[in-house]
Amino acid sequence: MPATIRLQGEDFDAAAEAALLTRGRTDIGAVVTFTGICRGSEAGAPVAAMTLEHYPGMADAEIARHVAEAEARWPLLGVTVIHRYGRMVPGENIVLVVTAASHRGDAFAAAEFLMDYLKTRAPFWKQEERPDGTSWVDAKATDDTAADRWTKPPQAAKPRQAAE
Repeated sequence: MPATIRLQGEDFDAAAEAALLTRGRTDIGAVVTFTGICRGSEAGAPVAAMTLEHYPGMADAEIARHVAEAEARWPLLGVTVIHRYGRMVPGENIVLVVTAASHRGDAFAAAEFLMDYLKTRAPFWKQEERPDGTSWVDAKATDDTAADRWTKPPQAAKPRQAAE
């Protein structure tokens, strides 16, 4: 099943998207969904709204490239990525990532990989509206650190000790 990637101004229904991905499928054993939601505060300061801008065409292609990388890393049976753009107020959905696999470990890892990418490398620009004005949001070092773990070679697993 080909991945679904949509950039849209309209809201989405996470449950409906997950159901659409799994409808009629008996090979899927795990579905992980992540929904990012606009917060009403950041670092203790109130946020009235957030506006996301993107570069049409480039954003879609970049997300598709990273979805393909996730599909190459893990045996996924389905992927949906929906990212909104435009103005959103606190409580509104921003992004949805749904990954499906035979086993939960693959679905969780792929969802984390995709969210780490979307947070740090996807071509979106975020502006926050606060009572004292608007400002563009800078990248966070913690998000970069989380994303960097996917570029390092995997560590060899340590053998488990036999129970005594």
